[in-house]
Amino acid sequence: MLLTACLGFSLTAQAAISLSGTRLIFEGKNKEASIIVRNEGSKVLVQSWIEIDTPGDSGELPFAVTPPLAKMQPNGQQLLRVLYAGKSDLPTNKETVLWLNVQEVPEQVDGENTLQLAIRQRIKLFYRPAGISGTAADAATGLTWQLVQQAGKPALRVVNSSAFHVPINTVDLSATAQQEKLTTPFMIAPGETRYLTLKNAGISFQARLSFKAVNDFGGVDTFNAQLVSGSSVQAQRATP
Repeated sequence: MLLTACLGFSLTAQAAISLSGTRLIFEGKNKEASIIVRNEGSKVLVQSWIEIDTPGDSGELPFAVTPPLAKMQPNGQQLLRVLYAGKSDLPTNKETVLWLNVQEVPEQVDGENTLQLAIRQRIKLFYRPAGISGTAADAATGLTWQLVQQAGKPALRVVNSSAFHVPINTVDLSATAQQEKLTTPFMIAPGETRYLTLKNAGISFQARLSFKAVNDFGGVDTFNAQLVSGSSVQAQRATP
């Protein structure tokens, strides 16, 4: 019955807007950060807001997006500005990750039995308080990696001692005639220790590590290191 009902509607669900970046960096020394919204379709209403990255946290955020609502003409552009109130409970010694939501609401179309969907785009907003130590560019090389045993199983331990989040796309381990790929993307937070379970026990003693991390510009950098069980090492950026 549901399928029959859906067949009676003309479905409109094509994204018209695009953003000028895949992430937004808010430097605490500045009063605002901005991103451009482009409309490549028909007239739309664009709604924007910010959410905390912690599930279930409904506390008030010290950020505002302006304009929160904007009408966009075909082939038009709109500058979204993210403003910071300056007083909050956010950490002052490390980076905080939030979400910037940009949702397009298409213009009402004529005719009956037409179903329209509001399509939302969501990108990470990295807030960096002024004066935190280190740089985001060096955070990936500051990660320490070690082959260990976790609950009796071989694992790869990674520790982030920096004040920045490090988004990682892939992790590859290789040894003589053996290889293991950990391709599920994840992001390791400041001060976090994470254990990645290994399926191949033969790699738990010695292996070549290669991982890819996403930088501030949305590009991917590659880092390499040689691992030996019991020793913590830091990776070096691969030469282009």
